[in-house]
Amino acid sequence: MPHQEIREICRFFGLDVQSKPSMACYSSRIPYNQVISEEKLELIREGERFLKQTFNLKQLRVRLHDENLARIEFLKSDLPRILTDINLQKIKNKFKELGFYYITIDIEGFRSGSMNEVLCLKEY
Repeated sequence: MPHQEIREICRFFGLDVQSKPSMACYSSRIPYNQVISEEKLELIREGERFLKQTFNLKQLRVRLHDENLARIEFLKSDLPRILTDINLQKIKNKFKELGFYYITIDIEGFRSGSMNEVLCLKEY
């Protein structure tokens, strides 16, 4: 069933989820050929929950690379508000607390399906 039909059904029944952005499974934040575990999914879930609540964000992704590197994708329109010294310190402190060694912010911004980019052969 297409997403628009689902949203129309939700609207018909007055469900408040109708306006929420679609969300991919947390496992889509882990690169291909890596083991998916509950611990990894919880790291991603906690990181995204913190960012959404702290900065009042609707759309973002925390991508997990090599078990200790977080690659964070924000909407490009959110970057100017987030990229302040104080906010970067908050992000660093929380993600270190969660167990990440390295924390990066993707300069290309939020891209649905960005983990699939490795599957495509393209020139940069």
